[in-house]
Amino acid sequence: MNQPAPSTPALTSRLPNVGTTIFTVMSALAAETGAVNLGQGFPDFGCDPRLLDAVTEAMQAGHNQYPPMPGIPALRQAMAEKMQALYGLRCDPATEITVTAGATQALLTAILAVVHPGDEVIVLEPCYDSYVPNIELAGGVVVRVPLTPGSFRPDFDRIAAALSPRTRAIMINSPHNPSGMVWSEADMLRLQELLAPTSVLLISDEVYEHMVFDGQLHQSAARFPGLAARAFIISSFGKTYHVTGWKVGTVVAPAPLTAEFRKVHQFNVFTVNTPMQHALAAYMADPAPYRELPAFYQRKRDLFREGLAGTRFKLLPGEGTYFQCVDISALAVPERDLPEGEFCQWLTREIGVAAIPLSAFYGDGFDQRVVRFCFAKKDETLLEALRRLARL
Repeated sequence: MNQPAPSTPALTSRLPNVGTTIFTVMSALAAETGAVNLGQGFPDFGCDPRLLDAVTEAMQAGHNQYPPMPGIPALRQAMAEKMQALYGLRCDPATEITVTAGATQALLTAILAVVHPGDEVIVLEPCYDSYVPNIELAGGVVVRVPLTPGSFRPDFDRIAAALSPRTRAIMINSPHNPSGMVWSEADMLRLQELLAPTSVLLISDEVYEHMVFDGQLHQSAARFPGLAARAFIISSFGKTYHVTGWKVGTVVAPAPLTAEFRKVHQFNVFTVNTPMQHALAAYMADPAPYRELPAFYQRKRDLFREGLAGTRFKLLPGEGTYFQCVDISALAVPERDLPEGEFCQWLTREIGVAAIPLSAFYGDGFDQRVVRFCFAKKDETLLEALRRLARL
């Protein structure tokens, strides 16, 4: 007798509104069409060979088994010294620094550690695409506050209005992905003032901390005692050292917050790639690579902006990160009137350059005729993209 084929049990999605990310979609389309991929944010050039040599040396020295759960002591110590040297924050590497499997894991773990069902978490839109799903996975309630369109500066009146007795945390990102906006000292002081009478936690995404241009300083939450005392400060070795595929980052937080963070971390990833931790610890003995990074990326930014100045793209401010946003509304092509997402598909297929629509960073798909390019590319890659974009 024939038995019916077994079927997969039905389930209710934890993330019913989440599909394939725009970054995956656009990178796949760029590969399919042979377009220059200025969409997804990763370099197309290699890292310092000394860093690769340090990984090899660590492997050959036998550093290939599980490291301590919070990260190897040498790397946490190196991070503690860097935080004090750059931002004046004294932190205990034993109890206040944790090595993570990249910044994305750090964000999720921080949220799972402190957000309970029904807690509100403020996000400032446009925002990195993992923030909202992370809050939803924790059972939290997302409270969206828009950054000012065009400048993308924080609107503190709106942030103040969004704070409530149910607010558990606020997430900020500076330098800001996708806009390239950088929070000022005055911005951070205003945030510190707003949060002072509350018990609201701060999740400060600072993965582009070494990409701040034109002589500005990165205003880390670590610089402000009233923020540092309530903050998870998230950094990325992948962004800093051009090794995004290594997926290694850190979280600095006061000891009570770190204790809760590590409770989740140990059952999330438990620990992080051993030889790469040893390599990074050794490499950090020389601060020159991250101290020279602002000038390195500012030169690429200026090269790209100068090339775009000859087109009908309207350049938006680019204070930091390795992204440049442009307004497409003045382009002399009818496709400029397409929704941002469709415009980016057309740009990839017909012009041969992939970009990311800014609407992808808004929960409601807010379309303001702005797209984002990544300039973390070889000069020849940028020049070829500019040659193609000159048709516009």
